[in-house]
Amino acid sequence: MILPLHQAIRVRLRAVLGELYGLDAETLPEIAVQSPPNRALGDLGTPLAFELARRLRKAPRSIAAEVVAALGPVEGVARAEAAPNGYVNLFLAREPFVRRALAGGSEPPAESAARAKVIVEHTAINPNKAAHIGHLRNSAMGDTLARTLRFLGVPVEVQNYIDDTGVQVADVVVGFQQLEGASTADVAARAAEPGFDYYCWDLYARVAEWYGADADRLAFRARALHEIEGEGNPTAEIGRVVAARIVRCHLATMSRLNVDYDLLCWEGDILRLEFWARAFEVLKQAGAVHLQSGGPQAGCWVMPLAEDGGGETEARAKIIVRSNGTVTYVGKDIAYQFWKFGVLEQDFHYRPHDGQRSGRPLWSTTSTPPAEGADASAPTGPEPPPPPFGRAGAVYNVIDTRQSYLQQLLKDALAAIDRPDAAERSVHVSYEMVALSHATARLLGYEADPGERRPFVEVSGRKGLGVKADDLIDRVTAAARHEVASRHDDLDDAEADRIAAIIAVAAVRYFMIKFSRGKLIVFDIEEALSFEGESGPYLQYAAVRATNILRKLEARDGLDDAALAAALADLPGAPLDDPQAGELWGLVLEASRLDEMADQAVRAVELSVLAKYAFSLARAFHTFYHRCPVIAEERREVRLWRAAGVLYVLQQLTRALDLMGCEVPPRM
Repeated sequence: MILPLHQAIRVRLRAVLGELYGLDAETLPEIAVQSPPNRALGDLGTPLAFELARRLRKAPRSIAAEVVAALGPVEGVARAEAAPNGYVNLFLAREPFVRRALAGGSEPPAESAARAKVIVEHTAINPNKAAHIGHLRNSAMGDTLARTLRFLGVPVEVQNYIDDTGVQVADVVVGFQQLEGASTADVAARAAEPGFDYYCWDLYARVAEWYGADADRLAFRARALHEIEGEGNPTAEIGRVVAARIVRCHLATMSRLNVDYDLLCWEGDILRLEFWARAFEVLKQAGAVHLQSGGPQAGCWVMPLAEDGGGETEARAKIIVRSNGTVTYVGKDIAYQFWKFGVLEQDFHYRPHDGQRSGRPLWSTTSTPPAEGADASAPTGPEPPPPPFGRAGAVYNVIDTRQSYLQQLLKDALAAIDRPDAAERSVHVSYEMVALSHATARLLGYEADPGERRPFVEVSGRKGLGVKADDLIDRVTAAARHEVASRHDDLDDAEADRIAAIIAVAAVRYFMIKFSRGKLIVFDIEEALSFEGESGPYLQYAAVRATNILRKLEARDGLDDAALAAALADLPGAPLDDPQAGELWGLVLEASRLDEMADQAVRAVELSVLAKYAFSLARAFHTFYHRCPVIAEERREVRLWRAAGVLYVLQQLTRALDLMGCEVPPRM
């Protein structure tokens, strides 16, 4: 709710600067609107006088005084003051601010078709085995980013890239064929049984050991890789069975954490539809790649790269197509990124995928065109046509920091074909790995090496020592279930299970985004589930406490949420302006900053900003709860204004939790 007020203040300040100093849009500095460190200094403030001091050759204090004198009325602002240090401080009109907030003024902007669509690609788990704990950080970040963009009114398309033709799938196929002698029918039968993703997890580890015992066995991998890119052979058929079933397992895992998607994009379709061939032509026509005539890269198509080498620019080249004509892994990723930005003239065919728990429609790419005679863009039978996928104005690829080089290559490729804007808006949302605390590792059945001195346990899926995502969620849910049962012995099993699942989601998701993305996470179940510390359950506890206050208010005064908001119309606003009301006003103002913090999180591509803000708001509410009684307050107008503050905080906390994919449980 606070961002529209920021914008109104900026608009008025620009007009004033034009009137006073003849500054136009091109010469005006960026006007920052900030929250002062001390509420006594104002509710909002701007340091614009410091930005103008050198240009105007005036002291900041003088500029601030002139600006305040010329400011005039600004809707929502009660008064402005020029601080002795040069800041322009603004004091808001409290009563209308609160009334507007409760009347819906805090609703986020609706998505606008006029705004460029943003693609967020996240999850992208190799479809060869169960999801692991590291994937949870990726999905929590990607889903939170998508939700936050939507909250800010940005049209978002969420994609999940399925690498169904890569080494990992090839290795599992080799395992079925060479270690188990399985046919396509055998694998299909096994895939229909529960726990297929867990079965493949173990098989993948066995294959790694099998390769390690005899390096010549890697020839089976090379052959499988070649065959799964084709069609009509047993290897490709087994690969498709494995990938299709594992993807369904992954979707089920992610749905437990309220993660969903708009499009599953299959690498096999990129190959079969020859997206790379078109991307290669675009690169050649732009002169972005050339055929190397000599040296160790002779016969290869390469893309020249410029790299900063300690003060000097070093020229080198990346192989895109090998001398034998095979495309490196970079080529497929370049083609996919080009398609996302609408560079290619080609498109996928699409088919509806199974529905998601959220009810959000899910589509999947396919290389198979519609039935002959049917319009590819028209609905077939009762199915609606697919939405227009791709052609984004910006792309966020959520993938770990080890892929930084590849992501830079994608930006370089876009720049090389003279798409600098697309290169600038190609954003790598990188993050560090997830490890386990020693206590949590032991709970999950993993013992650290006796010589391990690090304060965490690093796990490896390839060695069979990974932590499956579902196992972690199960363990956190069980711990939450125990806590819920100890607090509420009147709950039936079904309700206790439902509440425990809601708490577990918040515990996991909040933990995955509360740290800056460049920091290694050491996941600890006890810390994640704490009702007192910086955790998702702590936020939920604040929301539940606020709900209980409002429930008691309804029992005492007969006012539900809507009636409370209506009752404020006839109440004097004195309780908000009373010097003793600082706690209440400060709480309301802090709650109003959700859209500001969401905007900062997106601009900085740092979702921990959102998590830290939500924790700060919950903590402020708990402090208010202990210092400012609501139900026990005898003065009706004070009681109702305080209750209004509680209601607004509940609304904003609920929204903040929703942005992080979390719900408010009915009890805790």
